[in-house]
Amino acid sequence: MQPPEPTLRLRVDREALTHNWRTLDRLSGLATAGAAIKADCYGLGVDACVPALRDAGCQSFFVAHWSEVEAVLAHVPPEQVAVLHGPVHGEDVVFAKAAGVRPVLNSLEQIRRWTGQSGGPCHLMIDTGINRLGIAPEELTDPAVAELDVDILMSHLANADEESATNALQLETFARCQSRVSHRRASLANSAGVALGRDYAFNLTRPGLALYGGVPRSELSGKIKQVAYLEAAIIQARTLKPGDAVGYNGQFIAQTEMRVGTVSLGYGDGFLRSRGLGGALRRGQARLPILGKVSMDMVVVDLSAAPHTKEGDWLDVPFDLSNAAQQSSLSQYELLTVLGSRWHRN
Repeated sequence: MQPPEPTLRLRVDREALTHNWRTLDRLSGLATAGAAIKADCYGLGVDACVPALRDAGCQSFFVAHWSEVEAVLAHVPPEQVAVLHGPVHGEDVVFAKAAGVRPVLNSLEQIRRWTGQSGGPCHLMIDTGINRLGIAPEELTDPAVAELDVDILMSHLANADEESATNALQLETFARCQSRVSHRRASLANSAGVALGRDYAFNLTRPGLALYGGVPRSELSGKIKQVAYLEAAIIQARTLKPGDAVGYNGQFIAQTEMRVGTVSLGYGDGFLRSRGLGGALRRGQARLPILGKVSMDMVVVDLSAAPHTKEGDWLDVPFDLSNAAQQSSLSQYELLTVLGSRWHRN
């Protein structure tokens, strides 16, 4: 049975997504840009984003979990897919070999787990200072490393979105490591790393956030386009009397008679309480302030600037990531990845 029309809509501008990848690819100089597509393409949907990235020319895709692989393989060849968290268990190795995807090996234990089952082409992560995943530079002399067939030798920047001396130190450490292990390609830069300059690009960059409209460094301002556009429907319109309180804890109290709308938008849709106070939705050019707290699945907005708006009408949810991050104190990554599954994705 076909469900009724949803009350939440998410439009992915695939032309903007393609523009962003091509921009990051150009900024990568002689290197090629790949794409971090973990967390369902940062919340925007593998089926919407991966074909656009593929058709733009992207040939390297990075997910975090093994559970993310199947959806991606519907669109790209398995040898183009890398799993960043690596083979933590023996069954991960079995799955990787059967599917043909490339594990990113992050420890000597993972390396031995991989080579112990005949291995094959893989990627290798070196920890150059983020202390998250990857083998230590001094572990590159371990005999187990020499057995690997390494396609991409990679590391990850810890402070690329800041002016930090750590960036240059990680670059220097990673450059020194390259001669210690045989590999076909090298990769260090994420989205912010691309903006640091071509010295950080090596053979392959791995942008994520900037593909989907995020701007992690000022050098990318004006170059990256918004990709996600959100709309939520009004599910009830009503008139408040002076003294009426709105929502949990009555945080807003009407001072005059006013028309308000209850909107189908809340926590499960990634619209958290930090986006309520001082925030607003829009109807065309009209700004509709949010009244009181975001309440689970709903917000209430002031309809004074759009008095003819009625039940069933659609409101725009501002989603310029840089602006929304500044207004809410959420990171641009959080704004994207918490969107949830109730949005009807176009």
